[in-house]
Amino acid sequence: MDSENVEPAMQPGAPLTAAQRVALAREPQRPGVAEVVDALFEDFFEQRGDRLCADDPSIMGGIALFHGRPVTVLGNRKGSTVEDRVRFNFGMATPEGYRKAQRVMLDAEKFARPVLTFVDTPGAYPGLEAEARGQGEAIARTISVMSGLRVPVISVVMGEGGSGGALALAVGNRVLMLENAVYSVLSPEGFASILWKDASRADEACEVMKLTAADLLELGVVDGVIPEPAGGAHLNPQALMQTLDAVLTRELAAFEKKGAAAVARERAERFRAIGSSAVRRGRV
Repeated sequence: MDSENVEPAMQPGAPLTAAQRVALAREPQRPGVAEVVDALFEDFFEQRGDRLCADDPSIMGGIALFHGRPVTVLGNRKGSTVEDRVRFNFGMATPEGYRKAQRVMLDAEKFARPVLTFVDTPGAYPGLEAEARGQGEAIARTISVMSGLRVPVISVVMGEGGSGGALALAVGNRVLMLENAVYSVLSPEGFASILWKDASRADEACEVMKLTAADLLELGVVDGVIPEPAGGAHLNPQALMQTLDAVLTRELAAFEKKGAAAVARERAERFRAIGSSAVRRGRV
């Protein structure tokens, strides 16, 4: 990646274990989509409701200005206090949240606005009522809608990127991760419970799963790693926002002269190519 603000490897300080990065990704004070909106965007207008059933506050989406340019912002909202985490269902979206995301993205395409997504969720809400209202279909349709968008999509994994609940907001032309973010098919605890029948081996699972930003960059799943302040993004959010601002500015500039068909085609080619580098290196 050619941006001077995005590094292909982890450099500062002593190396962290995968389990330590999972802990940082789950840090309650870690900045998320709401903090990014406050720091980087102007005139944010939140769009609520799925036009079918209800509004899911765990998905935050709307229209904003980024350096004077209209964009659509979309992301998982966890909250930092106990009260907010309960209100936002710990960032686990229901079908209504994913259907709201579809509405927001299709609105962005109608008015030719780039879409910027900020992912931070342990996964979609797995409750019985969510399944009864079509959770699987909602996630699948969101992925389908996002795959076909003819506007640029830049996705940033801010903290946890869990399973299809995260993928539904991460079908981007460019997919980036913060240095201490993680992205995986399920939680380490779930992996250990399924594979070894022992959730206490979650730290071991973190290493096996290859869920860190460095691992996923090597595997070609993500396109770049955004460095965090020493100790993690929660210790110096302002510094992170300055870096994120520069990265988003450069990423959007790369699409200014590309037509709608080329944008959609590049996104499709990007996801078709995932894993090819690992195969070439004999990793799979």
